[in-house]
Amino acid sequence: MSVPLKSSRSEFIQLRGLRTHVHQWGQEGAPKLFMLHGWMDVGASFQFVVDCLQRDWHVIAPDWRGFGLTERVHADCYWFADYLGDLDALLDHYAKDQAVNLLGHSMGGNVTSIYAGVRPHRVARLINLEGFGLPATLPEQAPGRYAKWLDELRDPPRMRAYASREEVVARLQKTNPRLRTDRADFLAGHWAAPNASGAWEILGDPAHKLTSAQLYRSEEVTACWAQITAPVLWVEADDTDIWRWMGPKPQARIEIDRRKTFIPQVQSAMVMDAGHMLHHDQPEALAVLIENFLA
Repeated sequence: MSVPLKSSRSEFIQLRGLRTHVHQWGQEGAPKLFMLHGWMDVGASFQFVVDCLQRDWHVIAPDWRGFGLTERVHADCYWFADYLGDLDALLDHYAKDQAVNLLGHSMGGNVTSIYAGVRPHRVARLINLEGFGLPATLPEQAPGRYAKWLDELRDPPRMRAYASREEVVARLQKTNPRLRTDRADFLAGHWAAPNASGAWEILGDPAHKLTSAQLYRSEEVTACWAQITAPVLWVEADDTDIWRWMGPKPQARIEIDRRKTFIPQVQSAMVMDAGHMLHHDQPEALAVLIENFLA
């Protein structure tokens, strides 16, 4: 399969004071499907899944604030709650007063899952792709976390640059060995861009790499999940590498399964021969799961 098969169009809208870039596929009269990308990703990342969808959809996939072509915040860090605010404004813009179909990957899955519990009337169906949350924290970790955040404010993180588009392709394939070269080349043109000196820079604000000053409170998250009224499709990849940040697999597996029990209407699916970027690795299989669920 060459990429892309289905053409997309770009639109820039104002969301909460930021110039926000939105990818769209399909006709505006078709059923809407919102796709929300993960950390250090972009809306164009869903191109391969969109190519595999058999029904007519109006797919709407923004670049989150500070990613892709969306404006960066005029501050030195990002706050997770702002993603909820941006999603709320996005739905008001494209689907005022409608219950919508949401799909989120990784960070996008975490955002959409919390939102579905906070605004249950706005979500008709939810597809969560590996949006399991983060390791649980304890209150006594707060002093150290605040100190680390303050230290990083003094010495902000940076993004490395790449000499060429080919180096960006190699970087994407190093992270995901399953990623085909044609797909990696397509993503490279959306994930990075040449600067004035000709070096390729990742289209992500380095401030996203700053340690969060706030602890991840898993019980608050699951309290939101418990309020979800929409049916949820919970999708995992059989060869995921989420254990890098969730912790040792046996304990993390137990915790992920525990969290899932808080969702009132949930069905699970496993995508085989796929890593965390399952929408890149197996878009055909994922498209079938999506359309069967939404049907």
